[in-house]
Amino acid sequence: MTMSNVQACDKKSYDHLFSVISSEHFLKMQGLGNEVPFFICPFRPEESNEMLRLEDQLTKQLQKNGINILAINLYDLSIELLKEREIFDQILEVEQQIDKEQLKELLQGVLDPESHLAPAIASKLSSTEYDVLFLSGVGEVFPYIRSHNVLNNLQSTAKEKPTVIFFPGAYTHSLESGASLDLFGRLHDDKYYRAFNIYHCEA
Repeated sequence: MTMSNVQACDKKSYDHLFSVISSEHFLKMQGLGNEVPFFICPFRPEESNEMLRLEDQLTKQLQKNGINILAINLYDLSIELLKEREIFDQILEVEQQIDKEQLKELLQGVLDPESHLAPAIASKLSSTEYDVLFLSGVGEVFPYIRSHNVLNNLQSTAKEKPTVIFFPGAYTHSLESGASLDLFGRLHDDKYYRAFNIYHCEA
């Protein structure tokens, strides 16, 4: 099966993901060397709704096979954190009064991956029995949360189990520029190399 950097959400995609994620090789994180067990699942941005359905079906089928999935959506987690700190309503109020750049800076501060987001994810990891972490909502939290910042800050806390990141764009590698997460297939500035393209993995 030939897999590109950006994968269509179809039956081949589903079958490949299920086969890889349910394999002992994947669950036991074999063959990674010294790399963190992060796996990028790139998909076409216009197929976000299809990927949501695929992720849901995948979760249910894996659970039926005794593989516990912890699914974290970064957008939902962001809302949860803002509400916990009792600033969600305030942000909704000021959103109408400030420009987009100011809003982005405000959200970047209150949802900083190192100070707030990664600790919140670590808390969920430590309080849940799971075999694989599914991380989604990457496109919904752009630009105030960048995926490479989240992954950099999770390297020390999410290394015990495999993490699959559902990414609306491409994960590209080149000798000249290294590896990058190209969000929506257009933004090429998120340098991150410590992950594997799950479509290049074998079961």
